[in-house]
Parts: sequence; C-alpha cells; structure tokens
Amino acid sequence: MQKPLIAVLLAGAFFTLDAGAADLLQVYQQALANDATYASARASAAAGRERSVQGRAGLLPTVGISGGITRSKSDNSSRIGQVITDPNGVPTGVSGGTDAYGTVKDYTIALQQPLFRWDLWQTYEQSKLQQSITEAQFAQAQQDLITRVAQAYFDVLAAQDTLASTRAQKVATTEQLASAKRNFEVGTQTITDTHEAQAAYDLVVSQELAAVNDLENKKTALQAIIGTPPAALATLRPGVTLKAPEPINVDQWVSAAENQNYAVTAAELSVEVAKREISRRRAGHYPTLDLTVASSHTDATRTIQPYKNTTNSIGIQYNIPIFNGFAVTSQVRESIALEDKARNDLEANRRNAALTARQSFLGVNTGLAQVKALEAAEVSSNSALESNKLGYQVGVRINIDVLNAQRQLYQTQTDLARARYNTILSGLRLKAAAGSLREDDLQPINALLQQP
Repeated sequence: MQKPLIAVLLAGAFFTLDAGAADLLQVYQQALANDATYASARASAAAGRERSVQGRAGLLPTVGISGGITRSKSDNSSRIGQVITDPNGVPTGVSGGTDAYGTVKDYTIALQQPLFRWDLWQTYEQSKLQQSITEAQFAQAQQDLITRVAQAYFDVLAAQDTLASTRAQKVATTEQLASAKRNFEVGTQTITDTHEAQAAYDLVVSQELAAVNDLENKKTALQAIIGTPPAALATLRPGVTLKAPEPINVDQWVSAAENQNYAVTAAELSVEVAKREISRRRAGHYPTLDLTVASSHTDATRTIQPYKNTTNSIGIQYNIPIFNGFAVTSQVRESIALEDKARNDLEANRRNAALTARQSFLGVNTGLAQVKALEAAEVSSNSALESNKLGYQVGVRINIDVLNAQRQLYQTQTDLARARYNTILSGLRLKAAAGSLREDDLQPINALLQQP
C-alpha cells in the first residue's frame, strides 16, 4: 500500500517542478554546469594556475640518479703462465687458460642548484604574471556567461512576445475578415473591404510562421548554452520600472572601464610579461653559476680482481657565453618589437572598453526614454484602436483603418517589450565593461520576472 502512495507523491513532486517556469537565475545555474565555453575557460584557468609552479621549478635544485650494469667476458688464453699479482704487487698465482667474466655496477647521485641564472628568474616572474592573466581571462569568461545567458533568455522572451502579438493580431484580423465578408453579403460594404481584410490576414499568417521559426531558433541558441532544451521561462512583469545606472556620470563608467575591465587587465599583464621577456633574452649574454654535488659508486665483480670505489664531489660550475652567432641580439630585438605590440594591444583594449562603456551607458538611458515613450504610445494606440472600431461601427471609418490601428497597437506592444529587454541587457553590458558584473547583479533583474 505504501509503494503506490510514494509513487503518487513523487509524480506530484515532479509535476510541480515541471509546472513552474524557470527564471533567469535558474537558467544561469544550468549554464554554469553545462555551458561548454565556460567549462573550457574553467579548465584553462586550472591549467594556468600551474604556470607559477613550473616557473619556480627552474630555481629549485634538481636531483637525479644515473647508473648502469655491464657484463663483460675476456679471453685469457694469451696470458697462460703469467704471474698474477694482487693490487700490492704480491704474487698470488699463475694464470691459466680459462676465460674471465666480470660484472660492473655503477651509479651516480647528482644534485645541481642554480646560483645565478637570470633567465630562470625572469621565467619565474613571467609565470606568475601569466597565471594572473589566466585568472583575468576566466573572470572575463564569467562575465561573458552572464551576458550570454541574459541575452539568450530575453531573446526567447522577445520571440515569444512577437509570436503572441502576431497570433493576437491574427485573431483580430480573422474577425475583421469575417465581418467584411458578412457586410459584403448584406451589401453594406464593397468587395474592396473584403480584399483588404484578406490581404491583412494572409500577411499575418506569414508573419506567424516567421515568428514560430524565430522562436525555435532562439530556444536552440539558449539550449546551446544550458545544454538541454529550455522549459517554460518566467516572463517580465508588465509595467515594471527600470532604474537608471548608478553613478549617473558616464565619465565615471568610462574611467572604470579603462582601468578595471578584465580585458584591459590581461593586456596590462601581457605588457609586463613582454618586458620580462626582453630581460630574459638579454640573459643570453650573462654568465651562469651552478652548485654541483655528486656521489658515484662503482662495484666491479671479476674472477681475477674485483674492486669497489666511491667518489664524492662538490663544486661550482660556471659558464660564460662569448659568441653565439648574434642569436641573442636578434632575440632581444624581437622581444622589443613584441613589447611594442603588447603596448598597442593594451591601448586598443582600453579604447574598446571605454567605447563599450559609453555605448552601454547611452543604451540604458536611451532605452529608459524609449520605454517611457512607448508606454505613452501604447495608451494612445489602444485609444486609437477603440476609436476606429467605434467609427467603423457608425460608418465613418473603413475596415482598413481598424486593421491598421490593430497592427499599430500590437507593434507598439512588441517594441515596448523589446525596449525593456534591451535596456536590461545594456545595463549588464555596462557593468561588464566596467569589470564589476557579478552573479548578484542578476538578483534584481530576476525579481522583475513572474510565472507565466
């Protein structure tokens, strides 16, 4: 008796989950788990965190063991009758005609510690900078994910609005077409009204097909980010009030973009890496100094004279380059040119961040003004439609006037929804340009949504 009850409860729970529409934060969490581009950036950041470890390794001592085992055989037939002596010269016997076999085992333990290697030090400094570059790039990827998710989310909502508006217009046009046909049959209207209504109906049918296709495309784009077909999405509440960006001074946003934008930060670090590269290349002219410690052990087992030997050594090894075919000089010139390139890339990124900040700031403020104007236009269009309907009933307006008024109202409503979406997206892009966009910035936007 308990199993059917549990099954019913589980089914009810899943039905409740499926029945609720996903909001912006839920879609973003799906993207965090499933977006391939973000996963690639995360893996790249994990790989970049190993740069400093690898760079530091060049400054640490290296220890290694090398050795070998040699098996040898010698023919002693030419030494028959010769006196065999020990290492002290004391005769021990007379050689016979047998072969001599021997095994030599040797191994060496060696340690080398760099004392002065300017190129390795610069490599270590570069590795720390490169790790910071990967962190900045990952932060940029996090911001890009937020803007991509929001763009895809509101693209779907905009496509849904367009489809809903088109279908509402189709219903109204169908009613006008039926009315025109009835009036023509009773002789109160001409065939022209019927043809105009039919043309409007055919047009809205084609627009509906295009809207359906566009909605599927937008859902597919969102699916590419979250990894699964999107379910129903929470929609923007009607009549929401959007806030202006803070601070309201565009110069403050531009200044933040020029100094805090993650692409600018990565470019600044790249310039420092290029500077270090020049110094590293110049180190090809500098001497190197290493501490070397070694211990060698040899164990020879022979039929005639076995022996063992151990040698320990410690010393300083230096190398002074004198001439290398002008390779180092050429590499230094190459590094100087690459540093100049890095500086120009930095300036280009800084200008692009400033441009994006200005465009996004203007986009928010223009969007707010546009939303306000379209809200007034929606009221006016609705009044115009009601007036044309009344005029059509009393005979002072014709069918095409009503159709045009309906089309204007639905287009105004669609434009109003898009203006709100674009204003929200411009606000996110503005924060991204300034390097301040975070997941928490989705919270106030998510609060503007409602279950459909």
